Amino acid sequence: MATGADHGLKRIVWKRIKDTIITDCRKSEVWKILILDPFTTKLLSSCCKMSDLMSEKITIVEDLYKKREPVPEMKAIYFMSPTAACVDAFIADFKPKPKYKAAYVYFTDYCPDDLFNNMKLSCATYIRVCKEINLSFMPQEAQVFTCNNPGAFQSIYSPHSRDKRKTLEALADQLVTLCATLDEYPGIRYKRDSNTENAKAFAELVDKKLAKHYELEEDSKIKEKTNAQLLIVDRGFDPVSPILHELTYQAMAYDLIDIQSDTYTYKAKDKSEKQALLNEDDLLWVKLRHKHIADVSEQIRKLVKEMSANKKQPDGKITISSLAQMMKKMPSFRKQVTEKTIHLQLAEDCMQHFSNNVERLCKAEQDLALGSDVEGMKVKDSMRTLLPVLLHPYSTHDKIRAVLLYIFSVNGTTEENLSKLIQHVKIEEEEEFILNWKELGVPIITSSASSFFSRKSSRRDRSQDETYNLSRWTPVIKDVMEDAVENKLDTKEWPHQSEGPAAWNGSGAVSARQKPKDRAQDERRTGSRLIIFVLGGISHSEMRCAYEVTQAVKSCEVIIGSSHILTPMSLLIDIKTLSKAPMETFTMEEKA
Repeated sequence: MATGADHGLKRIVWKRIKDTIITDCRKSEVWKILILDPFTTKLLSSCCKMSDLMSEKITIVEDLYKKREPVPEMKAIYFMSPTAACVDAFIADFKPKPKYKAAYVYFTDYCPDDLFNNMKLSCATYIRVCKEINLSFMPQEAQVFTCNNPGAFQSIYSPHSRDKRKTLEALADQLVTLCATLDEYPGIRYKRDSNTENAKAFAELVDKKLAKHYELEEDSKIKEKTNAQLLIVDRGFDPVSPILHELTYQAMAYDLIDIQSDTYTYKAKDKSEKQALLNEDDLLWVKLRHKHIADVSEQIRKLVKEMSANKKQPDGKITISSLAQMMKKMPSFRKQVTEKTIHLQLAEDCMQHFSNNVERLCKAEQDLALGSDVEGMKVKDSMRTLLPVLLHPYSTHDKIRAVLLYIFSVNGTTEENLSKLIQHVKIEEEEEFILNWKELGVPIITSSASSFFSRKSSRRDRSQDETYNLSRWTPVIKDVMEDAVENKLDTKEWPHQSEGPAAWNGSGAVSARQKPKDRAQDERRTGSRLIIFVLGGISHSEMRCAYEVTQAVKSCEVIIGSSHILTPMSLLIDIKTLSKAPMETFTMEEKA
């Protein structure tokens, strides 16, 4: 299956917007104003440019919540979330005096009756169109989506949470809009866990809401299950992957470099500060993001050397400085060089961190995570692997990560041992970094581990795979993806909330690694989708797995999503915060 900016979720979302909002607007030749809330602003900017909107006769894009000058001769398109704050702001635009000639209103999701009636009573004469277009998720990448709600972590796992059910309901509504946008009505399975019931409860919610959606959606041709499967897992099912130091480009960069809102800030040769957006418009980023950092560095230098040769440059050592000189001499060369300069700089930044600390950490982390060393020999004493890390002057957070990997590797430790570890790392005042993992159902103290499943028992054997010594760990979700595609998921561990078509239930299914028996079977598998939703955030290494499995299988596209994307640091902060006093309620309009 094709992936990338032109062939993924972003393209599908933009097509949906064009087929609904834009098509309605084309019926009128008048130039229009587009008014967005924070969520729809982010949604639209993720899948189109201002030039795309201009070509559709949208001349101005405005913020729903900001003060705006009236333009009574123009029509306004409102694309907004179905919340009380959005509806109130909309009504204020038409009462007491209208700011615009007419309003075309599009909600991202189902609008509650009370809000709809309030709009109708207040300004029905100005509303030309009012539709719900089922687009309340964020297309993050070609095969990755989020619900744009990092606050969901606290709502779901904090013992003080007052809005867990409300948050699960909101996430379920958003996941339903993803399925609707993809024209999928999947069978649903969830990961059984004796310590938490989150995945089961969420699966039940999504199942009910999906059934209701397709029952009420009169225009939809889908009334039966499609050739898709939705798997729901809780964050605690694999605590290792989001904590481990990763050496693939995207995961490493987001872990070690301060990248905010996908923006990489760096110093140019002239000491000026520059910014680069790391998204799918940058084709070099798409090509490199899932590769190991060693391969990335080599490939970037190779690309730059090829360009130097083409421009008759001396084949010397490639540096940021030499690139800058080349750009000055040849302005036409500038655009071609810029993206390579960015990635040369970012890769160098990553390698600097790697050389300073990460390289030595990685060996211990890999041994702890896998329970075996590079030679495949079992680690007999995990504490002996951990101690050198604790004795070395690494940062406190790096030591916390190593301690956590040790605890995960032994499925919980004694209170006495844990107390010593906390003293070693000098985090007596911040022990929540470690203790609060229990809220995710992860055993920290030995006594709580008795009913916990062994993570190592069901792992796939990857001993024959070609890997770098410091990148031997494979996220658990990759095993799950491969088992799902090959119909090898254990029904005891992965109960069906609702069954899909036969091809997903082990009846005549074709293994992803075997040749199909006949053409009819092959056709039935072509175009199938596996959607995975992780409650509590996904890591960049888990996102990578969706692309790897899709590439390997080809007969099935894997899409992965969550409430938000996390980094090791953001997850540790979230974990520590779980024991704080009650959080404020998170609502859709606060998601910016």
